[in-house]
Amino acid sequence: MDDDVYEKYKRAGKILAEARDYGAGLVKPGVSFLEVANSVESKILDEGVGLSFPVNISRNEIAAHYSPRHDDKLVFKKGDVIKLDVGSHVDGYIADTAVTVEVETHKYDDMIKASSDALDKAISLMKADVSLSKIGKAIEETVKSYGYKPIDNLTGHSLERYQLHSGMSVPNVSNMFNKIKPKAGDVLAIEPFATNGGGHVISGNGSNIYMCERSFRSRAVRDNRSKILFNKMKNEFKTLPFAERWSEKLFPNSDLVLRRLSYLRLIRQYPQLIEINGGIITQKEHTVIVTEDGCEVTTYEKGHKVTT
Repeated sequence: MDDDVYEKYKRAGKILAEARDYGAGLVKPGVSFLEVANSVESKILDEGVGLSFPVNISRNEIAAHYSPRHDDKLVFKKGDVIKLDVGSHVDGYIADTAVTVEVETHKYDDMIKASSDALDKAISLMKADVSLSKIGKAIEETVKSYGYKPIDNLTGHSLERYQLHSGMSVPNVSNMFNKIKPKAGDVLAIEPFATNGGGHVISGNGSNIYMCERSFRSRAVRDNRSKILFNKMKNEFKTLPFAERWSEKLFPNSDLVLRRLSYLRLIRQYPQLIEINGGIITQKEHTVIVTEDGCEVTTYEKGHKVTT
């Protein structure tokens, strides 16, 4: 990785860590999901960097993939367990990080610590040529040591320029068939989840988060207006996910546009990911740059101390 690219990853991570912590501090009873999402996204954009995906605010049994609509009325309630997952990029070089906030109660402190300590353990083991199955085993053992289950079908992922999920998966459970080993210079998002449920997620309702499909699909579409709308969306969001509320700023009658382009399979909506038994879920995530003898975390909060 050359110095210019390295500095872009570092800048994206530093700004994102500050935005994540700022957003976590906003999560209080009566505050709206929409207010937090807009505030965090504005904070990132005000620093002159881009958004690599919409702010995800996933409550209780939802593990991931919920972002408020432009007219969303949801508010935080005392006792909610909120996963705040945020992303930024500098010239396409991405940072991705998440934290869990329990709203004014402490019932799930141990579960929050389980996912956090599992992340610290994974980071302590991450280096070039380490088997990712070893990372998954360490995450699983750490989460289980607290009496909870990891989510077996959610993983971390590699990051490349303008590619949020670029092919390499970082498992959260032991997997003897995963022989993949990262190399120095690879960038990974590591994100353990812990739950008191079944340890598996299923797809739920729409998330209000979309992504443009590969543009070759548009060649088969005869409706010229749909092609124009899709190309405008593609130029704006490129290969990165976008929010319904962002498209609201691009188009009049945004809902109709999204439904039309979804029907034509030019865009797709991510589903919410829900714990199979309705269990509470916690999450912690950092972005790391792999080195020969370890890794460098780009998204640490100030004063962070690693527990392994």
